[in-house]
Amino acid sequence: MKRFWVDVRPWQKEIATAAIEAGADALVVERAGDARALGRIATVAPDGDLVPGADVVFAAVTPDAPLPQAKGALLVVSTPDWTVIPLENLVAASEEVFAVVRNADEAKLALGILEKGVAGVVLKTDDPAEVGRVAAAVQAAMPALALSPFTVTRVRPVGMGDRACIDTCSLLAEGQGMLVGNTSSGFLLVLAETAENPYVSPRPFRVNAGAVHAYLLGPDGKTAYLSEVRAGDAVLVADGAGATAGAAVGRVKIERRPLLLVEAEGRGGEKAGLVLQNAETVRLMGPDGPVSVAALKEGDRVLGLSLSGGRHFGMAVEETITET
Repeated sequence: MKRFWVDVRPWQKEIATAAIEAGADALVVERAGDARALGRIATVAPDGDLVPGADVVFAAVTPDAPLPQAKGALLVVSTPDWTVIPLENLVAASEEVFAVVRNADEAKLALGILEKGVAGVVLKTDDPAEVGRVAAAVQAAMPALALSPFTVTRVRPVGMGDRACIDTCSLLAEGQGMLVGNTSSGFLLVLAETAENPYVSPRPFRVNAGAVHAYLLGPDGKTAYLSEVRAGDAVLVADGAGATAGAAVGRVKIERRPLLLVEAEGRGGEKAGLVLQNAETVRLMGPDGPVSVAALKEGDRVLGLSLSGGRHFGMAVEETITET
């Protein structure tokens, strides 16, 4: 996920308040206590959670200036005339570069450099309204995913087991859900419970994600077992077009329920599968809309995501791993 900091030096309570309300990840301040008096938020300060000069290096960059060496610290760069060229060089050289921006337009440019963009932006402004605009730009910069159709090759009951419902702190829209898979190389898009049905009321905050062993793709590209997800964790929400957003977990419900196995194959032979609760309210996304697993059959198409490489503690690794 792209990160959003706000520089509140000298101290401006209105800007700090706007930043906290907009969901900023951290405040850059002269005294950490000023920020902590308003709310619980990470601080970049001599007495803060991150210390300038040690954890964070601030540097001004020009086209003629040499690229600074952060030596393991996070690098925050500013460009006096906001020239794009040095940022392109920095983004190409490091995964942990933040750009100082003055408005939402500059934020959008920094977040889109070389397609992957900077890791985050640090806003410097005197306008509380600009804080909200930049926050929206950061949220919109979540990377799109290349979902593709998979053809269902098998659907069969597998008996009873423990499945996890992930209840988020957001109301998800129709067509939004989470990417979950039996293996770390193939995920299916499991939709939130937004649909009206004769059995239960919609619960648009909930994704009945699958059996506890399954992998959940996270906003940082790492995976977690569904059994590991906890309240307060950040999760990745996606829709059928591949657009993504972040959400916070409010609760995880693990209950014993009847399960079924869904296996599918992509156009290039890629495999994806998932064990889900055998219930009408559990839906996958098809190319033409949602499909309940209760009605799913061989030959149906559902949307998923293929990833290369294996995983070790949730992180992608280049080694031979076979999962079936």
